[in-house]
Amino acid sequence: MVKAGILGGGQLGRMLLQAAANYPVETFVLENDEQCPAAHLCHHFTKGDIRNFDDVYHFGKNLDTLTIEIESVNEDALEKLEQEGVRIYPRPAALRTIKNKILQKEFYKLNELPSSEFRITGSLEELRMHEAFIPAVHKLATGGYDGRGVQLIRTKDDFSKGFNAPAILEKMVAIDREISLIVAVSQKGETVIFPPVDMVFDPYLNILDYQVSPADLTERALWRVEAIALKLVRDLKSPGIFAVEMFIDKKGVVYVNETAPRVHNSGHHTIEAHYSSQFDMLWRILLNYPLGNTTAILPSAIVNLLGAEGYEGEAIYEGLDEVLKMENAFVHIYGKTRTKPGRKMGHITILGKNRKDLIFTAGRIKQRLKVIGSIKL
Repeated sequence: MVKAGILGGGQLGRMLLQAAANYPVETFVLENDEQCPAAHLCHHFTKGDIRNFDDVYHFGKNLDTLTIEIESVNEDALEKLEQEGVRIYPRPAALRTIKNKILQKEFYKLNELPSSEFRITGSLEELRMHEAFIPAVHKLATGGYDGRGVQLIRTKDDFSKGFNAPAILEKMVAIDREISLIVAVSQKGETVIFPPVDMVFDPYLNILDYQVSPADLTERALWRVEAIALKLVRDLKSPGIFAVEMFIDKKGVVYVNETAPRVHNSGHHTIEAHYSSQFDMLWRILLNYPLGNTTAILPSAIVNLLGAEGYEGEAIYEGLDEVLKMENAFVHIYGKTRTKPGRKMGHITILGKNRKDLIFTAGRIKQRLKVIGSIKL
């Protein structure tokens, strides 16, 4: 039986392990928190720091294959493990490029992938030298996640909100829509594409609020985004699952925003809505099985279940009974015992034949289902 490790034990690891139950695989998880969402679903849990060289190396050295559920892992340890014969997807070289936003943007430029203009800054002092470049978005090179490490710089008065650390300053795009497209790459280099999705973000938290699949694109725009995503993953030269987030501006121009070298929030609907989910697909890649069928069974939408503002502490799910009564609504609670404002606590997938009905139902769920905490702030 193949021994497969996951670095990180959050909700992505949890859903990956749920899909692993269908395959002959012995699962291992490395995570600091023994109560993490994935801890009870794996065969073997190891408490350790995914950012620490020794923890990652000793965890992985007796495994056949390794993957990640978050980018902030020790890639030096992964490179050593890869040299010793452990199959690691995404490959450490691809991970090293993607996890640093400066290297990621330079990769897009080098490979002639369309992306917004950018400047590299190392400090707040350097940031203030680019007044002529704003309005722009300032992003930390490393460590940003789920909306953290991103600041909008609209005027020179916003410079104080920037980062006094290595970062990129991206020219702001007049966005008409944001989409995500997931590509799977096998060990043999074969590729399949999941249909792109429309993404709507919470303007305050900068976290995915809800999404609709498939994206409402013209045939020409669909061809364009698929071609860009395929070129991007081929240039990375790594098997794995890759979520390519893109902007389309008001003139129809496509820009690559960011890439995630792992299963992704924008692909959660594939569990119920597609013949092969993104999680099933990653196991097929790790175990060197044929790639699955990415065709949608029905159109779908996802509502992210976020911790409500003004509460923290033990999670309480208000309105859950009402949502569970809805037809074609599938509730996923991530098993996090404590909530705080903006924390991802779960998601709901909705299936339907009509895009307007999906958006209407997503709105109903957002109104009715809330995660509050035992402590009111």
